Amino acid sequence: MELVKSGTHINFMSARKIAYTLSGLFIILSIISLFLYKGLNYGIDFAGGTLIQVRFTKEVRAQDIRNALKPIGLGGALIQGVGTLKDNEFLIRTSMSDESTKGFSAKLENTLNTAFGDANVDVRRIEMVGSTVSKDLKQKGILSLFYAGIGILIYVWWRFELRFSLGAVVALIHDVIITVGIFSITGKEVSLPIIAALLTIVGYSLNDTIVVFDRVRENMKKQGKDIGIIELLNSSINQTLSRTLLTSLTTFVVVFCLFIFGGSVIHNFAFAMMVGIIVGTYSSIFVASPVVLLLAGDKDKR
Repeated sequence: MELVKSGTHINFMSARKIAYTLSGLFIILSIISLFLYKGLNYGIDFAGGTLIQVRFTKEVRAQDIRNALKPIGLGGALIQGVGTLKDNEFLIRTSMSDESTKGFSAKLENTLNTAFGDANVDVRRIEMVGSTVSKDLKQKGILSLFYAGIGILIYVWWRFELRFSLGAVVALIHDVIITVGIFSITGKEVSLPIIAALLTIVGYSLNDTIVVFDRVRENMKKQGKDIGIIELLNSSINQTLSRTLLTSLTTFVVVFCLFIFGGSVIHNFAFAMMVGIIVGTYSSIFVASPVVLLLAGDKDKR
């Protein structure tokens, strides 16, 4: 199956300045949101505290839950509805945990049962993370992305050339910054599954980039000095375009189904993957190869 007919020749490199501008704009917006506007909405994995998911068999409003929690000092807890209004399901998030208050989770559960009745309250999950553990998890999450980038740089350098490895790493940094920036702008929660999604995006984007670079190397061996680097990159991208789009489309459909039907637990992970697939496909065409072209000498460009 081919989404793009063989023999198609699109001049992708002619649009590189537009791609530079578009990518730069998204990166600037992401950085502004991360450091000057909203910042990241850390989940309890990184911020510490307690998260309780509870479902009621009768209609309950968030304000009713907040009023019920006031006697134990949780009137200011973050309460968020899950699903539709008819589901009567909520996430209750607070910075307090058993580490800071002995028997806190049991006290909270008893308070809800007293206020709404044991038969009307179904506590589906309770997650607690202390402040020490959350700091350690945040540090290791950041280091995992850093080490992945270093490993990729070394691998692509060994397999191809330095300029190819720099192009691949720039594309990966581009993907991660924009994905994290979108999480900051939308206010979606960043937790350990999101770090897993970012590492998956890094691997997915690298795979697309390596396919293009492999074709570049094959064409270099076949045509040698008879082809300039601009024509070389354009022809290589066009030859792999059908495979790139088909892989991205089928993966996106699966992740989109997870986003719609997977439930609240996997919702943010699926959202990160959808953003990453779109941005990763774009960067493998309009970021990685243009960076290689940018690093090429005048002789290569001719």
